Amino acid sequence: MILGGIVFLFLLSFLPFPNFHFGPQIGVITINEAIMVSEEIVEDLNDFAGRDDIDAILIRLNTPGGGVAASQEIYEKVREISEANMKPIIISMGSVAASGGYYIAAGADTIIANKGTVTGSIGVIMSYHVAADLLDKIGLTFQSVKSGPLKDAGKFARKTSVEDLVYFQELVDNLHRQFVRTVAYERSMSFEAVSNLATGQVYSGEQALELGLVDIIGTYDNAIKLATQLAGFDEKPKLIYPKVEDRGILNMLLNNSHINLPFSNLDIFPLPEYSLYYGGRN
Repeated sequence: MILGGIVFLFLLSFLPFPNFHFGPQIGVITINEAIMVSEEIVEDLNDFAGRDDIDAILIRLNTPGGGVAASQEIYEKVREISEANMKPIIISMGSVAASGGYYIAAGADTIIANKGTVTGSIGVIMSYHVAADLLDKIGLTFQSVKSGPLKDAGKFARKTSVEDLVYFQELVDNLHRQFVRTVAYERSMSFEAVSNLATGQVYSGEQALELGLVDIIGTYDNAIKLATQLAGFDEKPKLIYPKVEDRGILNMLLNNSHINLPFSNLDIFPLPEYSLYYGGRN
């Protein structure tokens, strides 16, 4: 009898249980760093969008932006949820939500910023190290065998040519136009109007509201209340956060295929970024 009960409980543990829904529940995703990868955030958005017990999604942004493709992938998922009317999806801007952070925000139903939030920075930056003169001084050279004249453009050991600068400028200009088109579409503005704002400069939340880049001035609490109201509730919601994978030191060591050492990223193709530039960044 006891053995049968143990077996029953064991088998029961493998059965899926429904999510019990008591009152409003808001799924909260925070982005508190530079955006260089998108997979985890997109996975969290998919999870919250598909869960019956999540009534609305709130994304809290404190980021200067980051990689172009990563920012675009997160934006596309935010836009998909918004346009499909799956459930309300709200952006709450913290201290900074610039460049790629603003790109993500543009896809949401509503953007809420604090008066002092730093946002905007609609633009692209592409930086790389040039150490050719230093290498000449110490007598060190790098030889490249390449299939075309621009194959090693941006290589740290190569002096930058006029052709390199034209090549990179055309790439940056194309990515910039993509950004402007997205903002124009999402904010119902003309391409020309957004272009005039897309100089790379940042705006305060108060300025952004006047320029039509955000919808409401408010706090994180205001964003929670709005998400709850848009979901059809007027009571205090429960905030649900993505499950955090346990990544102990041993787990991190076993799953990291390489360790970044100083100068290990010098000899790679320059990465264009939708990112607010900080003078101290390398």
